Amino acid sequence: MATSGDGTAAKPALDGAAVRELRQRLREDRVKRASELAALEKVVEGTAPGQVEPADYTRMDNLRQSLTEIDGALRRLEEGTYGVCEGCGQAIPAGRLEILPHVRCCVRCQGRIDGGGR
Repeated sequence: MATSGDGTAAKPALDGAAVRELRQRLREDRVKRASELAALEKVVEGTAPGQVEPADYTRMDNLRQSLTEIDGALRRLEEGTYGVCEGCGQAIPAGRLEILPHVRCCVRCQGRIDGGGR
């Protein structure tokens, strides 16, 4: 379990009902994205390699990344670490989790990651 800055365990911001709702939302999103990926892969497989749009490959990569992120969020829900920043161990604000339910870090730590540690 992640710890807060004072060494105590950080508590995720969600109660049992919210966890169940979120789990369902993530699962539905996963099914939707997996279906989109399968359909796009089928189109790409049926198209001559030189005729496939580069954007199709990018979209497939993005869908695969989304599935990985959703799987990670579902795993963190099961482990009881969902909603705890992997960078600093503080609780991720509920509003951030609402907008980006797969997010692993608070805004400050995400900024460090995106900015290369600056």
